[in-house]
Order: sequence, then C-alpha cells, then structure tokens
Amino acid sequence: MPFETIAGDFYGFETLLSDREKDFITTLRAQLESEVKPIVNEYWEKAEFPHQIIDVLHRNGAIGLGFPETAPFENSAVFRGWVALELARVDASVSTYVGVQNGLALGAVGVCGSDEQRAEWLPKLASGEVLGAFGLTEPTSGSDSAQGLKTVATRDGGTWILNGSKRWIGNATFSDITVIWAKSAEDGQVKGFIVPTSTPGYTATKIEGKQSLRIVQNADITLENVVVPESLRLQNANSFKDTARVLRLTRAEVAWAAVGVAVGAYEAALRYTKERVQFGKPIASHQLIQDLLVKSLGNITASIGLCTRVSQMLDDGEQRDEHSALAKAFATARMRETVAWCREALGGNGIVLDYDVARFFADAEALYSYEGTREMNTLIVGRAITGQAAFV
Repeated sequence: MPFETIAGDFYGFETLLSDREKDFITTLRAQLESEVKPIVNEYWEKAEFPHQIIDVLHRNGAIGLGFPETAPFENSAVFRGWVALELARVDASVSTYVGVQNGLALGAVGVCGSDEQRAEWLPKLASGEVLGAFGLTEPTSGSDSAQGLKTVATRDGGTWILNGSKRWIGNATFSDITVIWAKSAEDGQVKGFIVPTSTPGYTATKIEGKQSLRIVQNADITLENVVVPESLRLQNANSFKDTARVLRLTRAEVAWAAVGVAVGAYEAALRYTKERVQFGKPIASHQLIQDLLVKSLGNITASIGLCTRVSQMLDDGEQRDEHSALAKAFATARMRETVAWCREALGGNGIVLDYDVARFFADAEALYSYEGTREMNTLIVGRAITGQAAFV
C-alpha cells in the first residue's frame, strides 16, 4: 500500500520518516480506520472501554517502540510521535490507553527498572499479556506531586508496605499491574513499585460522570497495607528525579497526541464543510468557514513543527524538561483553539457524536490538563529561561 500524508499534514512532515516507519504508519492507519474508528462513538457514549481493540493495538508492535527489548525495528522519536498522533487522530481515549500502557507503565520499567525487571516485564507489557497502569496522582496531590505525595512505603525486611491513595489512574479498572509511586518512610524519597492489582489491600474504583475521555477507565485507588517484595521495587527509581525522567518522555508524546486530536477534528470538519450545503452551495465555499479551517490548519502545522524538533532533540540526547514542557503547553493550547473552531464550523451538528468533532472537542479538555497543566509547564519553561523559580 503506497504511503500518503494525511490532510492535516499540510507541509508533509511525515515524509521525514524512514521507509520502514512509513510502512508501519500505513498499516497502523488502516487498522485504526477499519477496526477502531467505527466503534469509538458508541463506546464513548457508554463510557466503556472496547477491550476487543487491545489486540489491534498490540499485535503490530505499537507498544514498546521506544526500547530495544520490545521495538520491532530501530526507530526514531519523531516516528513514535507520529504513532501517538495517528492514534489520537482516530480517538483520544485510544491514544491515552496506549500512552498509559506504553509510555507510563512500560516506560517506568524501561527507564527505572533493573536489567532483570526489564527482561521480565517489558515483553509482557508490549505484547498485552500484562496490562499496566501508572499511579502517581493523588486526591490531594496533582501538580505538586514532587513534594506533596502522601502515599507511604515502609520497609519491612525483604518487603515494602504501601499505604495511601491515588486518583485519575487510567486503565486501572482492568490493569494487571500498577506502577505505584510512594515516599519511603526511611529517607523521604519517592520510589516506584510494580504492584500486581490482585494484591490484598489494593482496590480500584471507577470514576464516574466524566465528560472527557469517557472511554478511558480512570480509577481511584486505595492501598491498605499492600505488601510488595523488594524484587518489585523499581531498582533505579530512587527519587522524584527518576519519576520525572519517565514523564519527560511521555510529556512530548502527549504533545503529539494533542496535535492528533486537532488533526482529527480538522479533518472531520473539512469533510463536513465540503458536504454540507447551505444557500445553494457547500459551506466550504464560504469565506468565514475557510477562515476557521485555515486557522485550524495553521495551529496544526506550527504544532507539528515544534513536536518534530523536540523529538529530534530527544534522538540527539539534547532534550531537557523545559523542551518537552514547552511542546506540551503549546500544542495543547493550540489544540483547544482548533477543536473549538472546528466545532464552530459544524454549527449545531458540532455538538453531536455523529460527526466526530463533538468527541474531539470534549476530549481536548483532558489532554489540556493531564501530564502537567499548561500553567505548570509554563513555569518549567519560565524557570529555564529566567533562572528564577516561580512555582509558589
């Protein structure tokens, strides 16, 4: 199947990918279009996760692309960003499932695990044999996780006892393991633990009533004297700086996913305006509709350029926290503008699921906030460029 750039890629950034990467994207795109896109509106409305798509997302190697133990071929960070874009272009919740499984759960083991832990867990997470979640955010600790974490890990000989709670944990209602971040009672440093969800004292309860990312199964987690052996403590997670190494990688991919949401809304709006007839002609021929579409495309194109560069910096070993923070802050803000303009282009039909834009419009709000709010990412960049911390 010949490779084609998508309508949202006006400058043809995808042509920067290698032939092998393009082939992968072509196959993934076809699978998403045929097996995932037709069902997402139904499951979004029901606020349920379509478990039948897990096999689709794992079987072609989309999970584990960033680590040599699980990558099907050598690939670039730019390519991995495009995978996140392609997923979110179909549905933000599907992209979030992959982001949690791949970037957070598998990524935490890949970045902070020992060689033995990587060898045991990475293939299982990549194949879907084991489903994972990532437990960092707490009911009273979100943006201040570096200092405000209240979950405690107490050493007891060859085991650790975890007590505390987590909130907004994606995939947690059906995960087999959750990577739990807790402060050590001994040294006050944040450490990571691979916690099987069948462990006594571990409870996950679905968060109801969400109006964004309704397919994602977020949960409140309680940990009551949860016993974890030392062998399941991530051996290279010894402070929040190590947690931040995981987030640095995922934050850039969330920026790519935000672009994907904008692209999905833009392409849906473009299709609609070419077909919708008012005053005897397609509304795409109206000047104000073209203005909305062009502004949307400009946001998308600028965001792809920024994300491409920050991913190139990762490949070159030059990416720092402030680089991924700027990408996330900028791309999500532009996404938010874009989905609103696309909804506007559809008029009243922009608020029903039939035309997809309503789903992108609602889901954008979650991406705007998770993996670091715009305000927190702004302060990370502000500290880097001024030398002054302004977090409190």
